[in-house]
Amino acid sequence: MDACIAAIDQGTTSSRCILFDHDGRAIGSAQLEHEQIFPRAGWVEHDPTALWRNSARALETAAADAGRTVAAVGITNQRETTIVWDRATGEPVTNAIVWQDTRTDRLCLELAGAAGPDRYRQRTGLPLSTYFAGPKLRWILDNVAGARARAEAGELCFGTVDSWLVWQLTGGRTHVTDVTNASRTMLMDLRTLDWDPQLCAEFGVPLAMLPEIRSSSEVYAEVAVGPLAGVPIAGILGDQQAATFGQACLDPGEAKNTYGTGNFMLLNTGTEPVDSEHGLLTTVCYRLGDQAPVYALEGSIAVTGSLVQWLRDNLGIIAGAAEIEPLALSVSDNGGVYFVPAFSGLFAPRWRPDARGVIAGLTRYVNKAHIARAVLEATAFQTREVLDAMRADSGVELTTLKVDGGMVGNETLMQFQADLLDVPVVRPVVAETTALGAAYAAGLAVGYWAGTEDVRTNWAEDKRWLPRMNSAERDRRYAEWNRAVERTYGWLD
Repeated sequence: MDACIAAIDQGTTSSRCILFDHDGRAIGSAQLEHEQIFPRAGWVEHDPTALWRNSARALETAAADAGRTVAAVGITNQRETTIVWDRATGEPVTNAIVWQDTRTDRLCLELAGAAGPDRYRQRTGLPLSTYFAGPKLRWILDNVAGARARAEAGELCFGTVDSWLVWQLTGGRTHVTDVTNASRTMLMDLRTLDWDPQLCAEFGVPLAMLPEIRSSSEVYAEVAVGPLAGVPIAGILGDQQAATFGQACLDPGEAKNTYGTGNFMLLNTGTEPVDSEHGLLTTVCYRLGDQAPVYALEGSIAVTGSLVQWLRDNLGIIAGAAEIEPLALSVSDNGGVYFVPAFSGLFAPRWRPDARGVIAGLTRYVNKAHIARAVLEATAFQTREVLDAMRADSGVELTTLKVDGGMVGNETLMQFQADLLDVPVVRPVVAETTALGAAYAAGLAVGYWAGTEDVRTNWAEDKRWLPRMNSAERDRRYAEWNRAVERTYGWLD
C-alpha cells in the first residue's frame, strides 16, 4: 500500500509526527522540542501556540519527506494539560497549565471538603488531585482577568491538547475531545461518558465551554489548513491509552508500562470499570466507534524520565541522557542511596501532595555514579509499587510486562525492573507505541486496517529481560526504598 497513516504525538517535552505503513512500521518522522516554563515553584506551563506550531510543522515535514498519500491523521497527547482560548480569535487566554503543575493544591483541598479526596471518585474514577484538568480549568477561570465572565458568556473554549490541535487543524470549526481525554478532567461521568452537569457546577465550569465528547476512533472532521487539507482526522487517544492500544493490550488482564517523562502503567479491565481500593485510577482505555467502551486501571507516576533530565539540566552531572547508563554501570550498586523524586508530590498509589523529593542514605562513600544508579532505580521502585496495587485491585497475576517509551533503551533499567518485579519485561519491535496507537485508531476508522486483529498481528517482540535477583535481595531493597519514601511526607502543610 502506498498510503500511510500520520500520528501527531504532542508530548510533554516535544511534538512529533510519525508515519506508519500497514505493517505498523514507522516510515517517516519529524520532531520539535518546546520550552518548559516554570514561573514559580510548583508551576509548569507550555505556550499553546508553540504546541500547535510545532505539531503542524512536524506533520507537514514528515508527510513531505515520506512522499506518500496520508489516508488519515490520528492525535495522541499529554492528557491533563489544560488550555483555554477565545472562541472567535483562537487566542489562548494564558499559557497551558501542564499536568505536572501543582498550583491547585489548596483548591483541591477546598473541593474535597469534609468528604476528602475521594469525594468524586465513584463518578469519575479519580481522586481530587492537582494532576487533573478540572481543577486547572477552575484556576484559570478564577485567576485570569475576565476569564470567568467571558466563559459564562460563551466566548471561551476549554480543551486538553487534543481539542486544541483539532480546533487549529480544522480552522476553528471543530471542538471535540475523545472519551479517554475527557475521563481525565474530573468533569465526565465514567459510566455515561457525558459531561456531568452537577460536577461542572461544583467545579464552577460553564458547560458551554466544554468540547463534544466522541469515541477514540471515528472521523471527526477534515484537516482545513496546510498541505494535508482534506485528510480526515479520525483518531484521538490520550498518550497512555494510545500506548496501551499500540501495545495490543486488547483483552482484560493485559498491561503495559510506558517509561517517559513520567511512568504510566495501564491494565485492561474490560467493558466494566473496576473501582480501585489501592490508590489506582479508573479510566477509559479506549472506545472504537459505537462499540462498548473499554476501561483500565492506571498507575500514574509523575517523575521518571524527567528525573534524568533534572540530573542533566539542574545538577549538570551528565551532559546527555544517554550518559546515565554507563555512569550507573561504573559502580556495582547504589551505595545505599535511594532517590525519591516527589517533585510534584507522590502520585499512584500513595497520592501524597504534601511529599517532596528526598535523597536518602548519603555517606562520604557516595559519588555521582551511585546517584545516577539511584535515579534509574527510582523508576523501577515506583513501578513496583504500582504493580503491587494492580495485583491487589484486579486479582490478576501478570506473567509479563510489556514496556515502551524513551527509557526502554536503557538495558540496565530494564534488567533491574525485571529483577524487582520478578516477571519478564518485554520490549516490542516498535517502541513508539504511543504514536502507533493513535495511528491504529485513525486507520481503523477509515478502513486502512480491517479490525483489531491487524493490531495484534503487527505486534512483535524485540527483547525480553528475565528476573535474576534472589527474593531476599529483592525484599531488602524494596524495604529500604519504602523507608526512603516515608521521609518525603509532610513537607507541605
